[in-house]
Amino acid sequence: MTNILTKKTENKVKPQEEMEKKNIEEAKKNHTESNQQEDDKVVVDKAQEIEKKKETEAKKEEEKVQKKEERPKKSEAIARGSNARISMKHSTFICKLIKGKKIDEAIGILEEVVKMKRAVPFTGEIPHRKGNIMAGRYPINASKEFILLLKGLKGNATTNGLDIERTRISIASATWGRRPMRKGSRKAKRTNVILMAKEFQEEKK
Repeated sequence: MTNILTKKTENKVKPQEEMEKKNIEEAKKNHTESNQQEDDKVVVDKAQEIEKKKETEAKKEEEKVQKKEERPKKSEAIARGSNARISMKHSTFICKLIKGKKIDEAIGILEEVVKMKRAVPFTGEIPHRKGNIMAGRYPINASKEFILLLKGLKGNATTNGLDIERTRISIASATWGRRPMRKGSRKAKRTNVILMAKEFQEEKK
């Protein structure tokens, strides 16, 4: 009798255990599917976020290009040198030499002056030498300072959208700068220089 009851009890327990196992497996399966869906959603969200970021960057680049295109072209470029430690007299004659010339041409001329291959004309200051040698000097320090200013002028002209091949030095001026006293009650050399370049439609012959 006892064996019969035990068998009946076991028969009742087995289906319950199977149901519980089945429920656990289904729960695990649902949990796995849920996690997979969440992972897929995260991947999709990240992909959308990256796509939005790319679109935003593309729009910014387009705006930058539009701003550059809309920037009005300037008609001139300027370079200034304040209180340069060079002779005002030398600077004046260099200004006369480079005025009306292309920027690269002026730089080339002054580089020859620095190498003492070409003299700067000092009209009325130095008598003519014998032969075909023109009156002039080699103001090396002033020429080096002017080369730096001319390179800055070229950079400004490029930034302003000027055509370098059509750009010429329209203004070259040297004036006295501040002249502090040196030892021996002598004033130091200080010169202000201003260079301006403009683009011309037709090149000068």
